[in-house]
Amino acid sequence: MKYETVVIGVSSGGLNALSRIIPALPQNYPLSVIIVQHRIKDSDDFLVEYLNKLCDIHVKEALFRNSIKPGIVYIAPSGYHLLVERDKRFGLSVDLPVSFAIPSIDVLFESAAIAYKEKIVGVILTGANSDGTSGLRAVKKVGGLTVVQDPVTSEASVMPETAIKTVKVDHILSLDLIGPFLTKLGREGVDNG
Repeated sequence: MKYETVVIGVSSGGLNALSRIIPALPQNYPLSVIIVQHRIKDSDDFLVEYLNKLCDIHVKEALFRNSIKPGIVYIAPSGYHLLVERDKRFGLSVDLPVSFAIPSIDVLFESAAIAYKEKIVGVILTGANSDGTSGLRAVKKVGGLTVVQDPVTSEASVMPETAIKTVKVDHILSLDLIGPFLTKLGREGVDNG
């Protein structure tokens, strides 16, 4: 099966986790990558600039109604929930926080699961709350691939532990294996059985 997008949810410890995963992706990566990193409302574009310096793949902030393209890493803007519309463009919402977070991982994953169905890969990384668990369940329900960081390798283990307890996860990988796994996934695709 060939996938079209990777959605990543991360919170506490995210800068370290993303700086070890995203640089592993090649410049011509054939999937889009969409990331929700929990941030305070008025965060600047440090995360985008920092990752761009480390990576061959292009990293940018997701903008309202932008078409989602392969080979680009999109970061959810602070102060908004990021959604994927059915036409595979970004939507933004200023609804109330979900699991105390805006942007919310669940909001991204649930909307992306509807848009991409079985062609989605959901990845939950380090974090200190339960955001992402119901979103990962939505990815699993549509036949997408689910990946969770091994809690032992997380700076904050609550988010991956909750996802593992709640969802029948396809792959539990240490932090250092996730980047190479996603690279391989883009190169060959992986059977979701």
